[in-house]
Amino acid sequence: MARINRLQHIVLNCRDVDASIDFYSKVLGMEVVSHNPERNMAFLSFGKEHHDIALFPFREPADRLEKNHLGLNHIALEIEGGPEELKEIYGKLKENGVEIDGAMDHVMSQSVYFFDPDGNRLEIFADMLHDEAKEWLHQNGGVAKPLVLEEVASD
Repeated sequence: MARINRLQHIVLNCRDVDASIDFYSKVLGMEVVSHNPERNMAFLSFGKEHHDIALFPFREPADRLEKNHLGLNHIALEIEGGPEELKEIYGKLKENGVEIDGAMDHVMSQSVYFFDPDGNRLEIFADMLHDEAKEWLHQNGGVAKPLVLEEVASD
């Protein structure tokens, strides 16, 4: 049976990503693993993980205002296992009527994003690169593509 293994990282929405990078790196001593100025995002580590905190710019789309707020972007929960276990938990979310916000293949991980009853955004993910993930982030800076978890019906 697929199960969540641990809390792995937190993603914060920021008014000023560069100011937050300065704070977390200079004040708290975090390593800037990846900073992508074009996408205005950064991944920072306390040293043991590929990232402990990710920083994204705050965006305020009118249709998502209640679910997208300054501060918390999402809480990431690592599962035991890989893509098959991720698919199993995804199925359980769907069976329980959970609102899915999307699924992404981040190359270093595969993720499903969803909302809890209060609108907090959560991520469950299967780590795909393990020890190589930090180096991959250094080199690639958060590239992602959609992840398909359901069979598409053909006519």
